[in-house]
Amino acid sequence: MQDIITVDNLVVIYSDGTRAVDDVSLSVREGEFFGFLGPNGAGKSTVIKTLTTLLHKTSGQVSVAGYDLDRFPKEIRRSIGVLTQETSIDVDLTGRENLRLQGHLQQLHGQVLEQRTDELLKLVQLEDVAEKPAGRYSGGMRKRLDLASALIHKPRLLFLDEPTAGLDAQSRSAIWEHLEGINRNEGITIFLTTQYLEEADRLCRELSIIDHGKLIANGTPSELKASVGGDKITLTLEDASLKSRAREILKTIQGVTNVMDSEDGVVAYAKKAGQIVADVVRTLDRNSIRPSFLSISSPTLDDVFLRETGRRIRSEELSRKETEPFVM
Repeated sequence: MQDIITVDNLVVIYSDGTRAVDDVSLSVREGEFFGFLGPNGAGKSTVIKTLTTLLHKTSGQVSVAGYDLDRFPKEIRRSIGVLTQETSIDVDLTGRENLRLQGHLQQLHGQVLEQRTDELLKLVQLEDVAEKPAGRYSGGMRKRLDLASALIHKPRLLFLDEPTAGLDAQSRSAIWEHLEGINRNEGITIFLTTQYLEEADRLCRELSIIDHGKLIANGTPSELKASVGGDKITLTLEDASLKSRAREILKTIQGVTNVMDSEDGVVAYAKKAGQIVADVVRTLDRNSIRPSFLSISSPTLDDVFLRETGRRIRSEELSRKETEPFVM
Protein backbone atom coordinates (compact mmCIF):
# COMPACT_ATOMS: atom_id res chain seq x y z
CA MET A 1 0.00 0.00 0.00
CA GLN A 2 1.48 3.35 -1.03
CA ASP A 3 1.90 6.40 1.17
CA ILE A 4 -0.65 9.16 0.72
CA ILE A 5 1.27 11.54 3.00
CA THR A 6 5.03 11.84 3.29
CA VAL A 7 6.68 14.44 5.49
CA ASP A 8 10.46 14.78 5.64
CA ASN A 9 12.19 17.10 8.11
CA LEU A 10 9.30 19.56 8.33
CA VAL A 11 10.10 22.81 10.13
CA VAL A 12 7.62 25.64 10.76
CA ILE A 13 8.89 28.80 12.45
CA TYR A 14 6.44 31.61 13.21
CA SER A 15 7.20 35.27 12.58
CA ASP A 16 7.94 35.80 16.29
CA GLY A 17 10.62 33.13 16.15
CA THR A 18 8.60 30.33 17.72
CA ARG A 19 9.69 26.96 16.36
CA ALA A 20 6.23 25.39 16.25
CA VAL A 21 7.28 22.28 14.29
CA ASP A 22 10.83 21.03 14.71
CA ASP A 23 12.17 18.55 12.14
CA VAL A 24 9.09 16.30 11.94
CA SER A 25 9.14 13.28 9.61
CA LEU A 26 6.23 10.89 9.18
CA SER A 27 4.31 8.91 6.58
CA VAL A 28 0.70 7.77 6.28
CA ARG A 29 -0.39 4.86 4.11
CA GLU A 30 -3.41 5.17 1.84
CA GLY A 31 -6.54 3.87 3.55
CA GLU A 32 -5.01 4.30 7.01
CA PHE A 33 -6.70 5.78 10.08
CA PHE A 34 -3.76 7.76 11.44
CA GLY A 35 -3.68 9.56 14.76
CA PHE A 36 -1.59 12.57 15.72
CA LEU A 37 -1.62 12.87 19.50
CA GLY A 38 -0.36 15.56 21.85
CA PRO A 39 -1.34 18.25 24.35
CA ASN A 40 -2.37 21.82 23.52
CA GLY A 41 0.51 23.74 21.97
CA ALA A 42 2.40 20.60 20.93
CA GLY A 43 2.30 21.47 17.22
CA LYS A 44 -0.59 19.27 16.05
CA SER A 45 -2.66 22.04 14.48
CA THR A 46 0.40 23.64 12.91
CA VAL A 47 1.24 20.37 11.15
CA ILE A 48 -2.31 19.88 9.92
CA LYS A 49 -2.56 23.49 8.68
CA THR A 50 0.67 23.01 6.77
CA LEU A 51 -0.45 19.74 5.19
CA THR A 52 -3.77 21.31 4.13
CA THR A 53 -1.98 24.29 2.48
CA LEU A 54 -3.27 26.83 5.03
CA LEU A 55 0.17 27.60 6.44
CA HIS A 56 3.54 27.97 4.73
CA LYS A 57 6.32 25.70 5.92
CA THR A 58 9.77 27.04 6.70
CA SER A 59 11.65 24.03 5.35
CA GLY A 60 11.33 20.34 4.63
CA GLN A 61 9.65 18.22 1.97
CA VAL A 62 5.93 17.40 2.02
CA SER A 63 3.77 15.36 -0.36
CA VAL A 64 0.00 15.04 0.09
CA ALA A 65 -2.19 12.79 -2.08
CA GLY A 66 0.75 12.36 -4.44
CA TYR A 67 1.29 16.11 -4.93
CA ASP A 68 4.25 18.19 -3.83
CA LEU A 69 3.06 20.80 -1.33
CA ASP A 70 5.04 23.66 -2.85
CA ARG A 71 4.23 22.96 -6.50
CA PHE A 72 0.64 21.71 -6.47
CA PRO A 73 -1.35 23.24 -3.58
CA LYS A 74 -4.54 23.52 -5.67
CA GLU A 75 -4.43 19.83 -6.57
CA ILE A 76 -3.97 18.97 -2.90
CA ARG A 77 -7.01 21.03 -1.92
CA ARG A 78 -9.12 19.18 -4.50
CA SER A 79 -8.05 15.84 -3.03
CA ILE A 80 -8.69 16.51 0.66
CA GLY A 81 -11.49 17.29 3.07
CA VAL A 82 -10.94 19.21 6.31
CA LEU A 83 -12.91 19.20 9.56
CA THR A 84 -11.71 21.55 12.32
CA GLN A 85 -12.71 22.23 15.92
CA GLU A 86 -15.04 25.03 14.87
CA THR A 87 -17.98 24.18 12.63
CA SER A 88 -18.08 26.05 9.33
CA ILE A 89 -21.77 25.65 8.55
CA ASP A 90 -24.18 28.52 7.85
CA VAL A 91 -26.75 28.46 10.65
CA ASP A 92 -29.32 30.34 8.53
CA LEU A 93 -29.34 27.64 5.85
CA THR A 94 -30.95 24.23 6.17
CA GLY A 95 -28.83 21.12 6.40
CA ARG A 96 -29.52 20.33 2.76
CA GLU A 97 -28.74 23.90 1.66
CA ASN A 98 -25.42 23.79 3.51
CA LEU A 99 -24.40 20.69 1.59
CA ARG A 100 -25.52 22.17 -1.71
CA LEU A 101 -23.45 25.28 -1.00
CA GLN A 102 -20.35 23.22 -0.28
CA GLY A 103 -21.03 21.19 -3.40
CA HIS A 104 -21.16 24.29 -5.58
CA LEU A 105 -17.85 25.43 -4.09
CA GLN A 106 -16.42 22.06 -5.17
CA GLN A 107 -17.83 22.44 -8.71
CA LEU A 108 -20.66 19.93 -8.22
CA HIS A 109 -24.04 20.64 -9.80
CA GLY A 110 -27.35 19.17 -10.84
CA GLN A 111 -28.25 15.54 -10.27
CA VAL A 112 -24.72 14.61 -9.20
CA LEU A 113 -24.88 17.12 -6.35
CA GLU A 114 -28.41 16.14 -5.32
CA GLN A 115 -27.50 12.46 -5.21
CA ARG A 116 -24.37 13.14 -3.18
CA THR A 117 -26.33 15.36 -0.80
CA ASP A 118 -28.89 12.62 -0.19
CA GLU A 119 -26.12 10.07 0.38
CA LEU A 120 -24.41 12.22 2.97
CA LEU A 121 -27.57 13.20 4.83
CA LYS A 122 -28.28 9.50 5.21
CA LEU A 123 -24.70 8.74 6.21
CA VAL A 124 -24.71 11.25 9.09
CA GLN A 125 -28.33 10.49 10.01
CA LEU A 126 -29.72 13.97 9.34
CA GLU A 127 -32.39 13.05 6.79
CA ASP A 128 -35.23 13.86 9.18
CA VAL A 129 -33.95 17.41 9.86
CA ALA A 130 -32.51 18.15 6.41
CA GLU A 131 -35.04 20.91 5.74
CA LYS A 132 -34.60 22.63 9.11
CA PRO A 133 -32.19 25.57 9.64
CA ALA A 134 -28.82 24.39 10.96
CA GLY A 135 -29.13 26.98 13.71
CA ARG A 136 -31.67 24.71 15.36
CA TYR A 137 -29.30 21.74 15.37
CA SER A 138 -27.58 20.50 18.51
CA GLY A 139 -23.79 20.66 18.75
CA GLY A 140 -23.47 17.03 17.75
CA MET A 141 -25.81 17.45 14.77
CA ARG A 142 -23.86 20.49 13.57
CA LYS A 143 -20.63 18.55 13.78
CA ARG A 144 -22.15 15.70 11.75
CA LEU A 145 -23.32 18.20 9.13
CA ASP A 146 -19.83 19.69 9.07
CA LEU A 147 -18.43 16.21 8.50
CA ALA A 148 -20.83 15.68 5.61
CA SER A 149 -19.73 19.02 4.12
CA ALA A 150 -16.10 17.93 4.23
CA LEU A 151 -17.02 14.75 2.34
CA ILE A 152 -19.18 16.34 -0.37
CA HIS A 153 -16.54 16.00 -3.13
CA LYS A 154 -15.47 12.45 -2.20
CA PRO A 155 -11.97 13.33 -1.00
CA ARG A 156 -9.25 10.68 -0.91
CA LEU A 157 -7.94 12.07 2.36
CA LEU A 158 -9.79 13.61 5.33
CA PHE A 159 -8.03 15.81 7.88
CA LEU A 160 -9.69 16.08 11.28
CA ASP A 161 -8.34 18.67 13.72
CA GLU A 162 -9.83 17.98 17.17
CA PRO A 163 -13.18 17.08 15.54
CA THR A 164 -15.01 16.18 18.76
CA ALA A 165 -13.69 18.96 21.00
CA GLY A 166 -16.46 20.30 23.21
CA LEU A 167 -18.95 17.56 22.43
CA ASP A 168 -20.61 15.38 25.06
CA ALA A 169 -19.71 11.69 25.30
CA GLN A 170 -22.76 10.54 23.33
CA SER A 171 -22.10 12.95 20.47
CA ARG A 172 -18.42 11.99 20.39
CA SER A 173 -19.36 8.32 20.15
CA ALA A 174 -21.71 9.05 17.24
CA ILE A 175 -18.96 10.91 15.36
CA TRP A 176 -16.57 8.01 16.01
CA GLU A 177 -19.01 5.57 14.43
CA HIS A 178 -19.36 7.74 11.33
CA LEU A 179 -15.59 8.08 10.99
CA GLU A 180 -15.01 4.36 11.37
CA GLY A 181 -17.67 3.74 8.72
CA ILE A 182 -16.26 6.06 6.06
CA ASN A 183 -12.74 4.77 6.62
CA ARG A 184 -13.86 1.14 6.43
CA ASN A 185 -16.54 1.35 3.75
CA GLU A 186 -15.24 4.12 1.48
CA GLY A 187 -11.51 3.64 1.97
CA ILE A 188 -10.94 7.30 2.83
CA THR A 189 -7.64 7.91 4.57
CA ILE A 190 -8.13 9.81 7.84
CA PHE A 191 -5.55 11.99 9.58
CA LEU A 192 -6.81 12.77 13.07
CA THR A 193 -5.40 15.16 15.66
CA THR A 194 -6.83 14.79 19.14
CA GLN A 195 -6.27 15.14 22.87
CA TYR A 196 -8.88 12.49 23.66
CA LEU A 197 -6.81 9.40 24.40
CA GLU A 198 -9.75 7.02 24.13
CA GLU A 199 -10.53 8.52 20.72
CA ALA A 200 -7.04 7.78 19.42
CA ASP A 201 -6.97 4.34 21.03
CA ARG A 202 -10.30 3.28 19.53
CA LEU A 203 -10.03 4.76 16.05
CA CYS A 204 -6.40 4.85 15.00
CA ARG A 205 -4.35 1.96 13.68
CA GLU A 206 -1.15 4.01 13.65
CA LEU A 207 -0.12 6.87 15.93
CA SER A 208 2.51 9.54 16.23
CA ILE A 209 2.88 11.52 19.44
CA ILE A 210 4.20 15.08 19.32
CA ASP A 211 5.38 17.44 22.05
CA HIS A 212 6.98 20.86 21.76
CA GLY A 213 7.06 20.48 17.99
CA LYS A 214 9.01 17.21 18.01
CA LEU A 215 7.85 13.64 17.42
CA ILE A 216 8.49 11.57 20.54
CA ALA A 217 6.87 8.20 19.70
CA ASN A 218 5.42 6.22 16.79
CA GLY A 219 3.60 2.91 16.46
CA THR A 220 0.28 1.18 16.85
CA PRO A 221 -1.68 1.90 20.05
CA SER A 222 -0.93 -1.63 21.27
CA GLU A 223 2.79 -1.32 20.56
CA LEU A 224 3.04 2.02 22.32
CA LYS A 225 1.17 0.85 25.41
CA ALA A 226 3.22 -2.35 25.58
CA SER A 227 6.41 -0.28 25.52
CA VAL A 228 5.51 1.23 28.90
CA GLY A 229 6.65 -1.96 30.62
CA GLY A 230 3.60 -3.54 32.26
CA ASP A 231 0.47 -2.71 34.23
CA LYS A 232 0.25 0.50 36.20
CA ILE A 233 0.14 0.77 40.00
CA THR A 234 -1.00 4.26 40.99
CA LEU A 235 -0.38 5.37 44.57
CA THR A 236 -1.54 8.55 46.25
CA LEU A 237 0.44 9.22 49.41
CA GLU A 238 -0.87 10.57 52.71
CA ASP A 239 2.28 12.68 52.88
CA ALA A 240 3.15 13.99 49.40
CA SER A 241 6.56 15.14 50.63
CA LEU A 242 7.62 11.49 50.71
CA LYS A 243 7.26 10.99 46.95
CA SER A 244 10.98 10.93 46.26
CA ARG A 245 11.61 8.37 49.00
CA ALA A 246 8.69 6.22 47.88
CA ARG A 247 9.96 6.25 44.32
CA GLU A 248 13.38 4.97 45.34
CA ILE A 249 11.88 2.24 47.53
CA LEU A 250 9.55 1.03 44.78
CA LYS A 251 12.48 0.67 42.39
CA THR A 252 13.94 -2.00 44.71
CA ILE A 253 10.85 -4.25 44.57
CA GLN A 254 11.23 -7.27 42.31
CA GLY A 255 8.95 -7.08 39.28
CA VAL A 256 8.79 -3.28 39.11
CA THR A 257 10.08 -2.11 35.72
CA ASN A 258 9.74 1.66 36.05
CA VAL A 259 8.66 4.29 38.60
CA MET A 260 7.58 7.87 37.95
CA ASP A 261 6.13 10.78 39.91
CA SER A 262 2.47 11.68 39.60
CA GLU A 263 0.64 14.75 40.88
CA ASP A 264 -0.25 13.26 44.29
CA GLY A 265 2.17 10.37 44.56
CA VAL A 266 3.93 7.87 42.37
CA VAL A 267 3.19 5.45 39.52
CA ALA A 268 4.97 2.11 39.27
CA TYR A 269 4.88 -0.24 36.29
CA ALA A 270 5.12 -4.00 36.62
CA LYS A 271 4.55 -7.00 34.34
CA LYS A 272 2.34 -8.76 36.92
CA ALA A 273 1.18 -5.89 39.06
CA GLY A 274 -1.57 -7.83 40.81
CA GLN A 275 0.94 -10.35 42.19
CA ILE A 276 3.23 -7.76 43.77
CA VAL A 277 0.77 -5.17 45.08
CA ALA A 278 0.77 -6.69 48.58
CA ASP A 279 4.58 -6.54 48.59
CA VAL A 280 4.39 -2.91 47.50
CA VAL A 281 2.09 -1.99 50.40
CA ARG A 282 4.13 -3.92 52.98
CA THR A 283 7.44 -2.46 51.80
CA LEU A 284 6.14 1.09 51.93
CA ASP A 285 4.57 0.51 55.34
CA ARG A 286 7.87 -0.76 56.76
CA ASN A 287 9.35 2.55 55.68
CA SER A 288 6.52 4.57 57.28
CA ILE A 289 5.04 5.57 53.91
CA ARG A 290 1.29 5.07 53.73
CA PRO A 291 -0.81 5.30 50.56
CA SER A 292 -4.26 6.84 50.89
CA PHE A 293 -5.24 5.44 47.48
CA LEU A 294 -3.94 2.58 45.38
CA SER A 295 -5.16 1.24 42.05
CA ILE A 296 -4.05 -1.13 39.30
CA SER A 297 -4.86 -0.58 35.63
CA SER A 298 -3.62 -1.39 32.16
CA PRO A 299 -1.26 1.17 30.59
CA THR A 300 -2.77 3.94 28.48
CA LEU A 301 -1.47 6.23 25.78
CA ASP A 302 -1.18 8.87 28.48
CA ASP A 303 1.36 6.61 30.21
CA VAL A 304 3.39 6.56 26.99
CA PHE A 305 3.42 10.35 27.02
CA LEU A 306 4.30 10.39 30.72
CA ARG A 307 7.24 8.06 30.13
CA GLU A 308 8.59 10.17 27.27
CA THR A 309 8.03 13.64 28.75
CA GLY A 310 7.57 13.27 32.51
CA ARG A 311 4.05 14.73 32.41
CA ARG A 312 0.58 13.74 31.28
CA ILE A 313 -1.49 14.83 28.29
CA ARG A 314 -4.57 14.87 30.48
CA SER A 315 -5.10 15.51 34.18
CA GLU A 316 -4.33 13.03 36.93
CA GLU A 317 -8.02 12.57 37.75
CA LEU A 318 -8.14 9.97 34.95
CA SER A 319 -6.43 7.44 37.19
CA ARG A 320 -9.30 7.62 39.65
CA LYS A 321 -12.05 7.43 37.04
CA GLU A 322 -10.58 4.66 34.91
CA THR A 323 -9.36 2.26 37.58
CA GLU A 324 -10.75 0.12 40.40
CA PRO A 325 -9.29 1.28 43.76
CA PHE A 326 -8.02 -0.92 46.55
CA VAL A 327 -9.46 0.30 49.86
CA MET A 328 -6.63 1.03 52.29
